[in-house]
Parts: sequence; structure tokens; C-alpha cells
Amino acid sequence: MSELDQYDYHLPEELIAQQPLRRRSDARLMLVDRGRQRIDHYHIRDLPELLTPRDALVLNDTRVLPARLTGFRTRTGGRWSGLFLADAPQPAKPSGPSQGGGASAPCRSPGRNIWQVMSKTRGTLQPGEEVTLVDHRGQAALRLEMVADQGGGIWAAVPNCDGETADLLEKVGRVPLPPYIRGGEMVAADVDQYQTVFASKPGAVAAPTAGLHFTDELLARFRAAGISTYRVTLHVGLGTFRPIGVTQLADHTMHREWGTIDQSTADALDAHRRGGGRLVAIGTTSVRVLETAAASGALQAWTGETSLFIRPPYTFRAVDALLTNFHFPRSTLLILVRTFGGDALMRRAYEEAIRENYRFYSYGDAMLII
Repeated sequence: MSELDQYDYHLPEELIAQQPLRRRSDARLMLVDRGRQRIDHYHIRDLPELLTPRDALVLNDTRVLPARLTGFRTRTGGRWSGLFLADAPQPAKPSGPSQGGGASAPCRSPGRNIWQVMSKTRGTLQPGEEVTLVDHRGQAALRLEMVADQGGGIWAAVPNCDGETADLLEKVGRVPLPPYIRGGEMVAADVDQYQTVFASKPGAVAAPTAGLHFTDELLARFRAAGISTYRVTLHVGLGTFRPIGVTQLADHTMHREWGTIDQSTADALDAHRRGGGRLVAIGTTSVRVLETAAASGALQAWTGETSLFIRPPYTFRAVDALLTNFHFPRSTLLILVRTFGGDALMRRAYEEAIRENYRFYSYGDAMLII
């Protein structure tokens, strides 16, 4: 048995949630108590009573971009689909005229940003080839010049329109649902449902799913209970879904994600913890920010890319409790959760979640590990 095989489990397909509950806070909540080695069952709406002013919640305020792209190869008309991954503003040669064979996509001025996109099409793309992206009405709206093949289906591409990437994606992009939700096909409700109510910093291509359970009403109840909330940012990337392709965890190259925690937030959280309080990370993405910022032993302001891979043995320096959804087998997120919660206890928790028909993954239920 390989080291990775220890993180496998079987999930009945019917337990993969295909849509969220009508009211987010009605999701089920498994309370996993490490000290007592006990598992209890509640709902997300019970959180203000399960926590106390001793607890400070740390939320990831990243905003999911409409990153899923559809269109056609301008010259041939062949179907094309893709996913926007990252924006690297750099000077670039303006896109040339259309190669023909497709509808025009007029712009005020040529683009100067370089996009990194995941590309999927039949046949082989060539550098310099153009792809026409269509808007929500199916009309040609933007062209991408495919500049360089970066391997693994990822291309550097230049849009033919100048402007902020977020604005361009609003015109042509769709909600980047993971493929296990309706095959990745969005419905109108996903625009709001696949976004946290506190999202404010555009940059993610996947939602920080533990935060999806929160409502404005629930946040108000935390305030009324004297439970503080703080915000950090981690732009969730495609790498969060990538399977581990090695048998030994030490051989895995962890994906990089951009994040930040400002000085005032770091100081407040550090003071809270030194005063005997607990830091409750809302989601594994908040864990990555906090633990990266506390790598030296003390929680400090931090901005940059993190490639932190939390796996045994790991000593947590900032996180005392974790609210998280249920994660894919053989994934880095499951390994993080098992490292935090304790291997035997988390195996029990997942077995009980399956037995009790908890809803799994992005639109599913959650657990609070204390």
C-alpha cells in the first residue's frame, strides 16, 4: 500500500450535493471534538451557540471570477472551452486582425494583458491561433490570441480587448463549477450560490466552500454573541482540484495560490490568541493563509504566493479550530484535515458522515473540528 492509499475512501455518488440548500445555514454540521474524541450532530445555524467570545472566526474574502469560458476556434469554427486561471499584466504585442471564419468581436483598443487559460478543444492549437469567446447570449464578444503552449493544456493568451480582466470576464465568463456538480454546467442561481456573502476581492477560480454556509443573518448573530470575525484573502486556484499523482506525499509538488493578511488583522489575531482565545479558520484556504503567515512561529502580516502542503508530521502554529466541508479522497485538502483533526478520529468522522447521509463537497454539509 502506498502512503496515498491511506487517504482513500468510497463515497456513494448520491451523496455528492448538486445544489445548496435553500437557506445556507440549514446545512448539517458535524462537531468533531478532538479532546473528548467525540462526534455530535448539529446545523450551521447552531454555530453562534457552539462558539463563544473566546473564538475569533477567520474568513476568506476572495471573490470567485466567472472563469469558465466557451467559444470556437476563429479560423475553423471548431468548438473550444477553457478556464481562466490567472492574469499576468505585461506589455504584449496587440492582437492582429481576425484570422477569419468567425464573427467579429469589436473592442475599443487591443488588449495588453496576458491570460493563463486552461484550453480544451479537438485537434491541436498552434501559437498565434485565435479563439473567439461567446457571451451569455451566444454572441461573439472577445477574441484570444493563443500565444504560447505552457504544457498540460495550459496556454498563455492575449485578449483583443483592453480593460480590467474582471470586467472582461463578466461579459464572457460563466460560474466555474467543479465537474462533479451537474457536469460543470451552471444555472442562473449559481451566480449567487457559488459565492460567499462576504466575497470582495476578485481572483478565485473556485469557491472557498466552507464560507458558502454563512448568511448575513448568521454573521449578525455572531456579532450579537460577541464573536469577532476577521478577513484574509486566498485566491483559490485550479490546483486545489488536481489529484496527487505520486505514491509518497513528500514527492508531491504543491500548487501555489496568492494570499494576504494585513498588519492590523495579524496583530489583532495574535493578541486574541495570546489572550487565551482560539482562532477558528473558516475553510482550508484560511488555514493556508494563517499557517503561512505564522511560519516563523508568530503570526505576522504576509502577502505573496504560498505552496504550503500541510501533511504529517506538521505542527499547527496559528489555527485552533477548523470549519470545513467534506473533501475528495486522495486530495491535499483531505490530508490537511486529517493532519489537523487526527487520523483515526477523522476516519471515524467520514465513515459516520457517509452512514448518516451527509451531503459532500462544494454544495454539501460541513464539520467543525475543535
